[in-house]
Amino acid sequence: MYYELRTYTIKPTRLADWLALYQSDALEVQTEHLGNLVGFFTTEFGAGNQVVHIWAYDSLDDRIARRTKMAADPRWAEFSRKNKELDAVVNLESRLMRPTGFSPLK
Repeated sequence: MYYELRTYTIKPTRLADWLALYQSDALEVQTEHLGNLVGFFTTEFGAGNQVVHIWAYDSLDDRIARRTKMAADPRWAEFSRKNKELDAVVNLESRLMRPTGFSPLK
């Protein structure tokens, strides 16, 4: 199993707008194509204005196949257009991780 940890840094005062757009236009599409949402968070302490979400994949090939299908979905293209228009995302960092043998998540 692989886990993708995605961290978005959002412009100050735009976090609520971005979360609303994500929930209305992206969550269903991502859940349908990517499946396996492990968690979706906002930071409380530390670096502010961040959204962190974690997705699980069976393999790297599984991730590629799922993200390719999502990218071809017109609903994802529409979210991407609205996301650019909102201009709230400052930075995106994506990490792919494998659990250790003693991790509670396998």
